[in-house]
Amino acid sequence: MITLKPKNIDNLLYEFKQRNLQPKDSQKLNFEVDDFKDVYNITAPFKYGNEILIAGRVEKRDSELSEVIFFKNKEGIWIKKTDLPIFKLQDPFISWIDEYITFGGVEVLSDPVSKSISSYKTVFYKGKTLKDLKPFAEGPELMKDIRLLQLKNSKILVLTRPKINNNSHIGYTLINSLKELNPQVISNATVIEGQFAENEWGGANSIYELPNGLVAVLGHIAKFDDLHNRHYYSMSFSFNPDTGQSSPLKIIATRNNFGKASYKRPDLIDVIFSGGLIRNNNGYAELYCGISDAEAHKLTIADPFKEYEH
Repeated sequence: MITLKPKNIDNLLYEFKQRNLQPKDSQKLNFEVDDFKDVYNITAPFKYGNEILIAGRVEKRDSELSEVIFFKNKEGIWIKKTDLPIFKLQDPFISWIDEYITFGGVEVLSDPVSKSISSYKTVFYKGKTLKDLKPFAEGPELMKDIRLLQLKNSKILVLTRPKINNNSHIGYTLINSLKELNPQVISNATVIEGQFAENEWGGANSIYELPNGLVAVLGHIAKFDDLHNRHYYSMSFSFNPDTGQSSPLKIIATRNNFGKASYKRPDLIDVIFSGGLIRNNNGYAELYCGISDAEAHKLTIADPFKEYEH
């Protein structure tokens, strides 16, 4: 396997600006929720029956104890789908494997006295419909950003987020069925080498199989600055599940590409969460993101996956 030498975020930002493919048409998504709660860290819209839905993380501005709610669009406003279950999770994701909808998010445990988060893990649900989702697997403690994709050969690609020297990387493994998904299999995934520079980290947020058999990965790359503010950027790369090789990372959007927005805390202002991407047929794509841990926006960008198809 060819090991790539990782470029740091400063270099990736320079390349992003040099490509001169600056995003356009940033739009805030408006949600109808109770009790002045925020909706952020959404999935991309997906078709469910005759409706288009979004799953979003919902919580109060001063809390990280959240719910995931399904919303439908009504005259430009995303309203709660009242006939669907609500989950006590963060950062939802969804995929389709065999005849099942597979859905998941991050389950947090909080200290009963301080109310601060003491632990977390990724949990997975499956069902024939969203109404009958039942838990079937979970990831290791303290691991987010585990994603599933069924390939054309029916195998299931699992992308993971192991920590190495306290920084998160991306790992991969292939399983034959959802029955094989468990913490040990996830923990034993192979790390994709050469992706993150020292003191930087990242993860996969959504994954897509391309017609040529490569997998396009939408994710994030992040770092702290000297004042311990977080800086998260949307990135992508291609991955070959047969060889384990990946293309170099590239940044595809930054917080500055989006419009003004509220923020949860000052250290989260420069944070975007890459929830999902919908490719158009005109060379552009719609990128759906959580913004500053307080809002959800979409952004029209040059299709970042197009180069992976050639």
